[in-house]
Amino acid sequence: MQARQVRAADPAPISYADDIAPIFKGRCISCHQPGGEGFEKSGLDLTTYAGLMKGTKFGLMVIPGSPDTCNLMWLLDWQASAELRMPHGKKQLSSCDRDTIRSWIREGAKDN
Repeated sequence: MQARQVRAADPAPISYADDIAPIFKGRCISCHQPGGEGFEKSGLDLTTYAGLMKGTKFGLMVIPGSPDTCNLMWLLDWQASAELRMPHGKKQLSSCDRDTIRSWIREGAKDN
């Protein structure tokens, strides 16, 4: 008699609304909203999915499916110079939050 294989259910996709937006709201939006310092300097508006995907006046922040080449991850992982690291002048996002954002980008950065 063969053992029956039990597969774990595929994990639920990461949700922009439930998983990503709350991170931005808690750590990023105070600067990256219209009128905020980060918005004025870069043009990045993190109050909406559309604003995130539009990027900055310097270019895109998110490349769906490719977290390793995204400017967003480069800044959040503190690979940039100290003046550019995000969140600017504050404690780095937790590795858990950064991994959640990275996984969401890898899954296609969907507005879900």
